[in-house]
Amino acid sequence: MTTKLRTTLLFLFFSVTLFAQQPKGIFGATNWMNIWTNFKPAQTDYNEATNIIAGVIDKNTTLYKKNTYELVGVVYVTNNAILTIEPGTVIRGDEKTCGTLVITKGSKIIAEGTETDPIVFTSNKNTANRRPGDWGGLILLGQAPINKIGGMGFLDFNLEPAFSQYGGGNPEDNSGILKYVRIEFSGRKLNALKELNGLSMAGVGNKTKLECIQISFSNDDSFECYGGNVILNNLISYRTTDDDFDFTQGVQAQINNSIAIRYPFSSDISGSRCFEIDSFDKAENADFTQKMTKITANNMTLVNMEENQQGLVREAIYIKEKSELSLNNSVVSGFSPFMLLDKKMGYLSVNLGKIKLQDVLVNNCTGKIVSESPEYNPEIDNWYSANSFKTDFTSIQKTDLFADISLKNTPDFRLRMNNVLAGN
Repeated sequence: MTTKLRTTLLFLFFSVTLFAQQPKGIFGATNWMNIWTNFKPAQTDYNEATNIIAGVIDKNTTLYKKNTYELVGVVYVTNNAILTIEPGTVIRGDEKTCGTLVITKGSKIIAEGTETDPIVFTSNKNTANRRPGDWGGLILLGQAPINKIGGMGFLDFNLEPAFSQYGGGNPEDNSGILKYVRIEFSGRKLNALKELNGLSMAGVGNKTKLECIQISFSNDDSFECYGGNVILNNLISYRTTDDDFDFTQGVQAQINNSIAIRYPFSSDISGSRCFEIDSFDKAENADFTQKMTKITANNMTLVNMEENQQGLVREAIYIKEKSELSLNNSVVSGFSPFMLLDKKMGYLSVNLGKIKLQDVLVNNCTGKIVSESPEYNPEIDNWYSANSFKTDFTSIQKTDLFADISLKNTPDFRLRMNNVLAGN
């Protein structure tokens, strides 16, 4: 055997071995949700506010752990100012004035907590009265591309027009850092058709660091991206009322090692999903010469905690026309169906080819991949039954599938499979 042939065979061996060991769903050498998360925020006592934040912040400002802050009304960080928040700081959103924090274009937030000292945004109510939608939420407005006509947009959340613009030509725009951050009981309903999210990212660029963020009990979406170019790591969406991850306006997003934990009766009457993916709000406002929404999702875990009671939870993933999704090494458990395609998408290979599935475990889902169209077409089944997609459909109890789903302490949603718990 020649040296060149031997080298080639060794390379193929190790490549196949590495591929076979790729974990599905969230993974890590240890349970990365330990310590900094909180799955019982309604029972957590926070100090009463000692300082008020209100109005406009137009110069560099620091919030300190020694204080507890009350966010009153809509607070705008403007004029390229940097808002720095120390690890361990607690900011409580005012219910009466819908406390909301907006980081405008050119400004930054540096909220970099630690595993032992996370930064917390939460309700200003006492433990007995906290509910989803107690306050507004966090809004990041950046200068990355969107596909609206003119390349600019105004976020329609009853914000001051001068401070609500987003979009631009810089995919590497930097709105700062959110790391080891919890956002609890946000998502105020402004009217019948308009609700704030836990974290709204509009035109946010990929130099913004967004990782280790837990959003719990949001009254609308947990995370929503309006255009931009984002990299999202280690996100947790827990018991949101609407969608866990919502993408629109041509966002180019990579989301890694993240989880949506759904409860059927903590859902919106219009129906809720883990992923909702579309490319534009209205066709007449979209610039079709620009990029349409493209999502690359790696090592996702999407789980419905009450598999036998669908409640208001629908499919795990909903995809509209002209949008792309690549879902890899992921676990989806307890939905009906697994994935729903917009009826406008059609079944031609050019459309189905925009949705790529690789090494996905679909567990206890009563439907596979279906269309909104009432007419059955076998093309979907034929397309996704190909071996190249490596999608497994199983019926395993959650207690057997995941390491520890109990929420009495911190759950562990890594898979009970060889090599996965070790993060190999």
